[in-house]
Amino acid sequence: MKFKHIAVEGPIGVGKTSLVDLLVQRFDALKVLERTENPFLEGFYRDKPGAAFQAQLFFLLNRYQQQRELTQGDLFNQVRLSDYIFAKDKIFAYLNLDDSELMIYEKLYALLEQNIPRPDLVIYLQASDKVLLERIRRRSRDYEVGISERYVAELNRAYNYFFFHYTATPLLVLDTSDIDFVERVDDLNELVTQIDQMEKGVQYYIPLGAGDGPRRKSK
Repeated sequence: MKFKHIAVEGPIGVGKTSLVDLLVQRFDALKVLERTENPFLEGFYRDKPGAAFQAQLFFLLNRYQQQRELTQGDLFNQVRLSDYIFAKDKIFAYLNLDDSELMIYEKLYALLEQNIPRPDLVIYLQASDKVLLERIRRRSRDYEVGISERYVAELNRAYNYFFFHYTATPLLVLDTSDIDFVERVDDLNELVTQIDQMEKGVQYYIPLGAGDGPRRKSK
């Protein structure tokens, strides 16, 4: 495996953690899952005043602490697979914070970000708004009950915009709307092949449908 640190990213409900679980088994890798516990999250989804800023700072500091812990010790001899990148924090910040809050956030983010190592490869999972909503409803997490269709759509657009301009690492983009890594082993096998063939820059993997085979293009 030429990549030592692979990060899987995408909006809420796209299937990041499920894919990481499967790839960890394939690559005998160390699994790094984002710490999602946040005492301010329920208040944020219910539009409680101030909860967005509280939740954002809590996530930022949690993500920073976890990433710093991973840089300590000799962890780089084993492939690492994580279900987020540190930079995702800014996607949510710009979506949810007002200008005065962003001014404080930016100063703190700039201090923390310079100490965070980048992954060797990022896999960006895409899906339609409808598919994301279906997956969110299906997993029935208590703190996600209040998520609106509008918020999911806005978040999905923000992710697409961020990764359309992303150049920090090699990037593999997958449309998961018609892919089921958990139930269809062929889908997972094809993804592993894409990872093995991945080079620098951006590559898109877009399934054409059953029997048609995958289509790849580079940017």
